[in-house]
Amino acid sequence: MTPLPSFLRYRGPLASLSREDRLRLLQRGGDVDARISARVRELIARVRLDGDWALFEMARQFDRAELSALEVPRARCEQALESLDPSVARALGRAARNIARAHEAQRPRAVEVETEPGVLVGRRPDPLGRVGVYAPGGRAVYPSSVLMGVVPAKVAGVGEVIVCSPPGPDGLPHASVLAAAVLAGADRVFALGGAGAVAAMAYGTESVPRVDRIVGPGNAYVAEAKLQVVGAVAIEAPAGPSEILVVADETASPVAVAREMLAQAEHDPDAACVTVARGEGVAEAIAEQVRRLSLGAKREEIVAAALRSRGAVLSVASLEEAWPFVADFAPEHLLLATAAPSADLARVRNAGTVFLGERSSVAYGDYMTGSNHVLPTAGLARAYSGLNLLDFYRWTTYQRVERAASQALADDVGLLADSEGLFAHADAARAWRAE
Repeated sequence: MTPLPSFLRYRGPLASLSREDRLRLLQRGGDVDARISARVRELIARVRLDGDWALFEMARQFDRAELSALEVPRARCEQALESLDPSVARALGRAARNIARAHEAQRPRAVEVETEPGVLVGRRPDPLGRVGVYAPGGRAVYPSSVLMGVVPAKVAGVGEVIVCSPPGPDGLPHASVLAAAVLAGADRVFALGGAGAVAAMAYGTESVPRVDRIVGPGNAYVAEAKLQVVGAVAIEAPAGPSEILVVADETASPVAVAREMLAQAEHDPDAACVTVARGEGVAEAIAEQVRRLSLGAKREEIVAAALRSRGAVLSVASLEEAWPFVADFAPEHLLLATAAPSADLARVRNAGTVFLGERSSVAYGDYMTGSNHVLPTAGLARAYSGLNLLDFYRWTTYQRVERAASQALADDVGLLADSEGLFAHADAARAWRAE
């Protein structure tokens, strides 16, 4: 298949994709730019060495902001909420309530099992002590992502939740981010952005407390910084540009499918927007609507760049041909615009989140259904799940061996320990045999 020089990178039968073209669609992560990696490493080292001083310098250098303090006073956050458009505040509040309801249903429970008479093994969920939520600033400001990080952490019972977001020229994060932090119940907010914010949360400074886990989206520098601090702190799945895969049949509305593709394309020039449609006629109708809607789109340059880079409308003779490609693609968002989406869901294994039917717009999931929109990208849905309540717990396991059980275990445990050359282990086990 020859890439088209026009509005879509690929168009035609899925079976006609060359090996190179298929790999380009499937391998979306790519290698980190060596310059970004080196720069991030340098910034993290600066924060570890110089603490708050480095953060003030970074705010001056990257954000053109002169900060008098790193932490935003609670009163300024509450003032931002009071000044927010009431209709926007109402919508954010509705979203926060739905996120809380959806995540409360995910609450884990302690379990105990007797593996043999007198041998008890248990597992107990314990909320994390402190979590950091990163909220982008600048070109991309997403108060909805503040809700997606903070609300589940509070539902889980995390001891303290902090938010870091880049300062603007006035030295404060965007007002909508501050407002969302209040609505979500964040405990503290810091005017910090980029790799410096990630380093501060991972290692702690004079003003910024060290956290147990960092969640939230960000640019390439933030994403790379999160990867580099793993080991000092936990993160959610590594994140990249937005993506959608639509599976459509003849019952799908071509314009509805095209709208969903453009909704993801407007995020980022590197966004991946792919549709696999049953029948060449359906595919061509969708491609034409993508072309029509992309002309004059409000973020036309970003949309056009994404479609030219990783946009595709591909056809299959039957949906049976589509499912192996879906599993390999492992999309962040999967939309099933088919006659029986609930039945088709059973065929899906690898996806960040699945939208059943064309009316289940990805936009609803991004903002209002309550499901978390922090999702694995670049095919990582093969192994990672979207952000969920379990991400805000660690598990404590415990075990108890009663007297009779101890005597019953002693010989076999000693045997296994001897076989591994761990003789003190064997002695410790056998000491209870005749007790």
